[in-house]
Amino acid sequence: MSDGAHSALPDAGPRTDSGALPPARSRRRSRWMAAAALGLISSTFSTIVSQLVAARIGRDAAVDWMTVAAIPARDWAISAEPSWSAMLAGITFHQWADFSWALVFFGVLGRWTADLRPLTILLLALPWAVFTSSVEWFVLVPLFPFWQPLFTLQQPYWMGLLVHASSAVMYPLFTRLRWRRGAAPARDIRFTNAWVTGALAAIALAGTVALFGNRGYEPRWLGHDRDADQTYIRHMTAHHVQGIELARMGAERAQDPHLGKLAMLMIASQTGENRIFENWWLSWFDTEMPDCSTEERAAMPGMLTQAEMRQLRTIAPERFDAAFIEAMTRHHKGAVKMADGMWRSRGDLRLRVMAHAIRHEQQGEIALMQGVSGVAAVRAAFRNMLSDNVN
Repeated sequence: MSDGAHSALPDAGPRTDSGALPPARSRRRSRWMAAAALGLISSTFSTIVSQLVAARIGRDAAVDWMTVAAIPARDWAISAEPSWSAMLAGITFHQWADFSWALVFFGVLGRWTADLRPLTILLLALPWAVFTSSVEWFVLVPLFPFWQPLFTLQQPYWMGLLVHASSAVMYPLFTRLRWRRGAAPARDIRFTNAWVTGALAAIALAGTVALFGNRGYEPRWLGHDRDADQTYIRHMTAHHVQGIELARMGAERAQDPHLGKLAMLMIASQTGENRIFENWWLSWFDTEMPDCSTEERAAMPGMLTQAEMRQLRTIAPERFDAAFIEAMTRHHKGAVKMADGMWRSRGDLRLRVMAHAIRHEQQGEIALMQGVSGVAAVRAAFRNMLSDNVN
């Protein structure tokens, strides 16, 4: 064979003293070790992507990490302003979960998955993301073993699906990680180099958009009815302002500690959403957001009068919890009605996606105030995701 023909063959790794290739088994890592390495990569990638993309679709990443932390940590994680310790706990728990799913896919199921080609892995990994996010959202978190309904009622299913999908797209890298250093076939080296380059480019792009977005330069408005979108942002911002004021009363006066923590979550969620509204307004319309008139506020569904707010501030402590739940339920139902209108409109897609999440979140908080848990919480969350579910 000529030297030119020989050099065209892929490099299959180091040879033995006799010139023969060592057995493939000796040139490969344990599938469990490769799966562990992949789990670290895929979970870190999904964490970075989630952090950078969250605000682009109307989510406050800090609040979402705090909500994730509440799965194992319960009420300890919840505060009116997400703490660094709660956010770190949420990120750690998320990465542990993603890491574990990679071990299951390539370790437990490795008999069928460990020797697949990259494209086949990708085609299987995306349905795997649907399966794993569904198992978490419907079973593992709200039921056994965590029995924590807050996450499922607070975050719509599609959010978890997007996070799991961002992790699953890294699964094809397993074909490279399975080989020992210097032993990977040329085709796996070429593929994984290109895949990693693409992943880094995606992070760089998301990071650039996030950097400009955080400075008031979000991608331009793409709705079909400027006046309708502006009215929704103004009205929901004003509605949230009263909701935050009402929730602060709950956080300060609730006799039930769990209800007080739930009120803190309401403060954090609506404060974060208002920051996003304000940033979108400045980015899209390049003006200060006009305040709502007294007439506009009075016409908004669920808004309490000043007399009703004063009454709640002065009500007897032993009656406060029931009165707070009644007032906040009414207020939330109004926000759900407004968000449902935006979701079904022709507004900017980002506003509509955010409205769907607000609708789900506030219906979930109504259920949580009523003490819904277990299977009933799962059923309520599923209904909330598909319809407004508010009378």
